[in-house]
Amino acid sequence: MWDRVRKLWTRLLRSPHTEEDTNRAEPTHKDKRTHNLFEAAAVYVSACAEDDQEQIDEATGWVSPEALSFGVSELACRAVIALARERDESPQTVARTLLGLPAA
Repeated sequence: MWDRVRKLWTRLLRSPHTEEDTNRAEPTHKDKRTHNLFEAAAVYVSACAEDDQEQIDEATGWVSPEALSFGVSELACRAVIALARERDESPQTVARTLLGLPAA
C-alpha cells in the first residue's frame, strides 16, 4: 500500500508541465472547458488507482502542480474522514490502516 502512495507522489512531482503552445490551432469546445483543482485531483487520483497514464497526463495539465498537490491532499483528508465515520474509527486509525502501518 505504501508503495502505491509513494508512486503517486513520485508521479506528481515528476509530471511534465509545459506552457501552452501559442502556435496551437484553434481550441475545440473540449479545450475551452475550465477545470478546477478538485476536479483535477479527483481525475488524477482515480486515474492513478486505475493505472491510466493518459488520464493522469490530462489531469496534470489542467492545473498547476501546486494546485494539484493541494487538491490531492484535500481529497485524501476527505476520504479518510469519510472512511473513519463509516467505520466508526478515528481518522488516525483509518489512515494508518490504509498505509499498512501498525496501530499507534
